[in-house]
Amino acid sequence: MRIVIQRVTQASVEIEGSIKGQIGTGLLLLAGFTAEDTEEDLKWMAGKVTQLRIFSDADGKMNLSVQDVQGDMLVISQFTLYASTKKGNRPSYINAAAPAIAIPLYERFIALLETALGKKVQTGEFGADMKVSLLNDGPVTIVMDTQQKDIF
Repeated sequence: MRIVIQRVTQASVEIEGSIKGQIGTGLLLLAGFTAEDTEEDLKWMAGKVTQLRIFSDADGKMNLSVQDVQGDMLVISQFTLYASTKKGNRPSYINAAAPAIAIPLYERFIALLETALGKKVQTGEFGADMKVSLLNDGPVTIVMDTQQKDIF
């Protein structure tokens, strides 16, 4: 599992002209999955994301988590996070999980985030053509991958 975490003051996702999900202060997560992802990977990532201290405290230091600031989350599925550009100029997505595998992983990840956060998580729609808008705060953008836990 690979995610891009963006600290935002606002974010929304639009599908066919209608807002599907939107948040104020919180985290926008772009999430991609592989066929090898496990329940352990999902739990690790959900725990790490909700406890990641990337919000400023009263002294301006990044010491608070999204839980601490009572922020929201918007999760967007994004298979293109597994693009391989090794050969040629057209990316290959063979490392991304097929929808039959990725959809249950995506849904389970959202459920784990909701449990950890203690409230509903906003989402896009898996496989839809989405227009994502955000106001990146900081900017703070972090990439994490469950296959590289030793780095993160």
